[in-house]
Amino acid sequence: MTALTDLLAEWMPHQRWFGGKGREWAGISEDGFFLDESTPALSVHRVRVAYTDGATETYLVPLSWRDTPVDELTPVFVGAIAGATGESYAYDAMRDRDATLPWLTHLVAASTVGPMHFHPAGVAYIPEGLPGDVISTEQSNTSLVYGETAILKLFRRLEPGLNPDVEVHDALRTTENPHIAPLLGHIEIDDPEPGVPPATVAMLQAFVPNASDGWRLATSSVRDLYAEGDLHADEVGGDFAGESERLGEATALVHRDLAAVLPSQPAAAGWYAEVATQLTARLEAATAIVPELAEHGDGLRALYASIADATEPVALQRVHGDLHLGQVLRTTQGWIVLDFEGEPARALAARRELDSPLRDVAGMLRSFDYAARHMLVEQPDDPQRAYRAQEWAERNRTAFCAGYAAASGTDQGGDSPLLRAFEADKAVYECVYEARNRPHWLMIPLTSLSRLAAGS
Repeated sequence: MTALTDLLAEWMPHQRWFGGKGREWAGISEDGFFLDESTPALSVHRVRVAYTDGATETYLVPLSWRDTPVDELTPVFVGAIAGATGESYAYDAMRDRDATLPWLTHLVAASTVGPMHFHPAGVAYIPEGLPGDVISTEQSNTSLVYGETAILKLFRRLEPGLNPDVEVHDALRTTENPHIAPLLGHIEIDDPEPGVPPATVAMLQAFVPNASDGWRLATSSVRDLYAEGDLHADEVGGDFAGESERLGEATALVHRDLAAVLPSQPAAAGWYAEVATQLTARLEAATAIVPELAEHGDGLRALYASIADATEPVALQRVHGDLHLGQVLRTTQGWIVLDFEGEPARALAARRELDSPLRDVAGMLRSFDYAARHMLVEQPDDPQRAYRAQEWAERNRTAFCAGYAAASGTDQGGDSPLLRAFEADKAVYECVYEARNRPHWLMIPLTSLSRLAAGS
């Protein structure tokens, strides 16, 4: 390995966006180029990690380079490399404000720099010359906010092909849907192998100022409920059910427009059986990683088997794919839905497949359970709080489904076995994520699986 790959091999496993935590590496390689050679210089690197199980992943890592150490950047220091003229000090360029200007400069100019191509959408002003401020709460990607005008999302894990987030937002532009933020441009990088499609590096969207994310609003409501020991969820001043209903309406309207501007089709015969097989395979793979899932295995397999022979018509279309309270913003005008890239752990081709809108409904229902139970992590043996958490979750789940049904004209709630199966599948996915990243949160999806596997 070179000195740079040594540094990256040490630094990357500690970053929130790195998806290979807990996996054994077989090797690492990188190739890079300079996007800007002023001070600080900005380089962009494709870092390929090979695992001992034969899988590989490619990550995008921008670095800023300085001739001397910068004290205020110490928390984002990657390492130093000795050169002919002395040491060069590398920092995480997404957290070095001085290194964030070139992204928008090149977008405005529609530049091509090395293998990287910048594509402005040409629909609105791009704030050239402003530094970007990083959003520190993200997990899979890294975003920079430029003033109150634009937000650049860098996709850390690269795959050939157009990212669904760009594809969906570009398609929805023609609908003027009020529940999305307009696309301002995107960036691609050529694959080193001839004939392989370029990968999406980043996308620029209009920034939504003075907005609150759904997770914070929902969890504030839960805290209000816990603070009122003798009131029910519908009696607390911070009751969230009205917002949940409006969020259901917004989700249905986004689904309506997705079906109008992107491919959709009726499910073929055998679709249910195929879904049941897929969900069962995901369960088996997850159980190998999270042994605690085994006690729910029989109930979940029975749930999945119960949908295999269903014949109810299903309309398949493009969906969000990873919808939860952290993917929505509440503005003074209503809800905005963000991040249409789907589950980051799934392959890009799988994230672009047509699916049932129930997949998104299930994701949001799981998020209500998370919001209700997140404070129980510190007090798992408090039966009073557990009861109130369940009450809050049920009230908001019902409200969301009611809003969705009113806007779509279809009842996507009730006792739908397919919805329960999708919920269970999402909870299984959450178990793997929590086991790898937040083991003390594993109780949240496991508690939900007890209910789902029992059919209650």
